[in-house]
Order: sequence, then C-alpha cells, then structure tokens
Amino acid sequence: NNMHEKLLKYFSGELSKSEISSLLKEIQNDDNLKKEFVRMQNIHALSQVTTLSIDEEEGRRGYHAFKDKLSKKKQRYVIRTLAQYAAVAIVFITSTFLITQYLHNAPQSEELNSLYVPSGQRAKLTLEDGSTVWLNANSTLKYPSHFAKKKRHVEIEGEAFFDIAQNKKAPFTVATKDIEMKVLGTQFNVHSYPETDFVKTDLIEGSVKVYKKSSENQGLTLKPNEQVTVSGNKMTLSKTANSDYFLWTDGIYTFENERLLDIINKLQLYYDVKIIVEDPEIFDVKYTGKFRPYYKSYGMATRRS
Repeated sequence: NNMHEKLLKYFSGELSKSEISSLLKEIQNDDNLKKEFVRMQNIHALSQVTTLSIDEEEGRRGYHAFKDKLSKKKQRYVIRTLAQYAAVAIVFITSTFLITQYLHNAPQSEELNSLYVPSGQRAKLTLEDGSTVWLNANSTLKYPSHFAKKKRHVEIEGEAFFDIAQNKKAPFTVATKDIEMKVLGTQFNVHSYPETDFVKTDLIEGSVKVYKKSSENQGLTLKPNEQVTVSGNKMTLSKTANSDYFLWTDGIYTFENERLLDIINKLQLYYDVKIIVEDPEIFDVKYTGKFRPYYKSYGMATRRS
C-alpha cells in the first residue's frame, strides 16, 4: 500500500526532510505503523551487516531472501532493540545485534544508516558499541550498523550529546563539516548546524581532541568544562559558560545572560521557523531563563543525572 511504499522510500533515502517529518507524525499516531517501522528498520540494519553481494542485483535478491526468512522466523538471530520516544514521538532503534559467529567474521559494509530528527523533537539512539547519542531538533546522525574492530566513526549534522563507551582498541571519531573529534570514552556536546558558520564542542567529562580533518597534529585537546569554537581556520578555547545548557537532552532549554538575537537564532534552528522582530534595537537585550516545551513521551524515558 501507499504507507508501505513511503517506509521503503524512507529507508532508501528517497524522502525529503518535510516528507520524513510528515511520516514520523503518522507513525506517532498509529501503533501498527510503529511496529512495522521498527520491524523494517531492524531488517534494514541487519541487511547492511549480512550483505556479501558482488553486484546490485544479487544484493537485492539477498535482501528479499533475508526479509522473507525473518518474517517466517526461520533464523535464530537474537536482536536487542530499544525503542524510545522523546519529544513529539520519534522512534529510536538501537543498532546492537547479537548474531552468529559467521556474521561476526563476515566483511562489514561501509554504508551508514541515517537518523534524522525533525524540528521541535529530540531523540536518543544507543549505538552498537553501547555508546548513546542524544540528537537535538533538525539534526542528522549517520552511523554504521556494526563498528569495525579498530575504529568507530559517526557523522553529525546539527546538534548532538555523546556519551561514548570506552574502548582503547577502537577510538571513536565524530565528523562534522571539515572538523573531526577523537575520543576513547567521554561525554561531550557538538553544535554544528549547516546554517551556522562555526562548530562548537563542549566537553563534560573525559578527554576529546578537536582538529581539522587535514591537520590532526594541530588540533586542541579539551579538558572537562572547556569549549572550543571553530570558525574558518580559527580555533577559540574557552570555559563552558552555562553547564545547564546541556539539559536540552532532558527537554529543557536554558539561556544564561544571552542576547535576544542569539536566543532567536537557536529557536529558529530548533523549530525550523522564521522569527521576525520589528524592533532590532532589542536584539542586544540579554535574558536568563529556562523553559520546557510540551513533550509527549513513549516507552522508557531516560534522564541524564
């Protein structure tokens, strides 16, 4: 049917951001559609792990054969899926799979899954290695279904809060624009929307190195409660100004002595709206406060202490 076709186009990357937003709202209001979405995402993720095809046609046959086997429950794969909803209903699917020894030894696909969070929403994703990622509104995370043995790599567009599982044998890297961040185990926040001309990284705990992709040796290593802002070729190191800012992962937006113009710019990013102020003289007026937008939560709500 039409909805099934929409889901197929979603996983093949053929939907626009507005179409994705509309689809997710439909998923929110239809329990059967939610179950189908979860089922298809599991199939999609596992197909990336198990694909051994040498051409596109063989890959398509293998995908459909695998899908049929799953539906008939002939495979005894164990899938651990955590579905969580935060904000206005987005489905989060963990990419952790306990599969057979054969699959562990099979060549891994380099193709990345993509999770987009529409405006006014946020989402939590648990990665295959146990790392967790909170995604803010209008953000996209690209991640593999299964990490390689010696490296863990994801890409972010927008804003994300990372809590990285420690693994000294496989450093974790986060790429955004022309910047990379390398960590072993740590908590940090990345703000890197396409509409802005800077990348801002705040370290909460642990250690993280921020550098241009072309010159890792010239990067900066952050200490807890430090922030680096990269604009053009300039890196500016400073102290994190407002530790409550990261409460956005709990659905709370905070502003501490910030200009109205900066607050407006953030709200436009988070809600994908245009805010018109007729009196520009008030742009430099500074405000402090917190507010919690109305959120409807589903499943197991997770809070960071």
